[in-house]
Amino acid sequence: MGIGMIILIVVVVLVLIILATNIRIVQQSHAYVIERLGAFHTVWSVGIHFKIPFIERVARYVSLKEQVVDFAPQPVITKDNVTMQIDTVLYFEITDPKLYTYGVEHPMSAIENLTATTLRNIIGDLELDQSLTSRDIINTKMRTILDEATDPWGIKVNRVELKNIIPPREIQDAMEKQMKAERERREAILQAEGKKQSQILVAQGEKESVVLRAEAAKEARLLEAEAQAQAILKVQQAQADALRMLNAACPNDQVVKLKALEAFQAAADGKATKIIIPSEIQGLAGLAAGLKTVFETPDPAGEPEKKETK
Repeated sequence: MGIGMIILIVVVVLVLIILATNIRIVQQSHAYVIERLGAFHTVWSVGIHFKIPFIERVARYVSLKEQVVDFAPQPVITKDNVTMQIDTVLYFEITDPKLYTYGVEHPMSAIENLTATTLRNIIGDLELDQSLTSRDIINTKMRTILDEATDPWGIKVNRVELKNIIPPREIQDAMEKQMKAERERREAILQAEGKKQSQILVAQGEKESVVLRAEAAKEARLLEAEAQAQAILKVQQAQADALRMLNAACPNDQVVKLKALEAFQAAADGKATKIIIPSEIQGLAGLAAGLKTVFETPDPAGEPEKKETK
């Protein structure tokens, strides 16, 4: 093999190596900023690209994804001269790779300094209490100011969050005491509310118990009255039946007078000290005594002799 052939092979290999090393594949959510002879030429997006050797170069690899940067705590002074530390979290994305490459020398450092300056300006117009309770307002103001300021750099600020607000130690102690007092107050309120509910339940239980006892007593009295009424009804029914039977037997005057005598005998068995007996009942009493003597006279056989009375 001649020297010329060897040189040709070497040249071909070198050309292939140069071509291979200048082929670029841009991935999704990325961009390449290309310069030609030291000046901006174009921006490569997703796909395969070829860079002209020795003439073009990749000035910057840019990620188009949303990025998060956490800045160190910054000392700020409130309107009432209270110094506290605030650390900020910034969410942003690059919308223009060319402006991002040529707009500012060190984008992250510039964003950090701009964030600190903006935060000091906003907090400086607020008192301590306002700064502690107005995070959403502060976040919105900072996002608006930073988004407008970073627009010439090809950066869009999507969100700003105050991660921590650290007041001075003495204020932290006062806040802890206040929080402790608030917790104790809420606990006392809960205990009082629980005691109140317990007393209400006890009172309701007692009320229901009294009502139930009254209802039971009422039912007992009703049952007793109903039983007495039934007894009286039965007695009266028995008396009515007796009268019907007596009337059905067609009693004579003597039987009627005997029944009257039995009634007065029952009255005499009571506690009355004086009883007025009609005259006809008195005669009837003598007749009854005579009849009793006659019916109880013993016969010779030892048994009372019954005499027929006309």
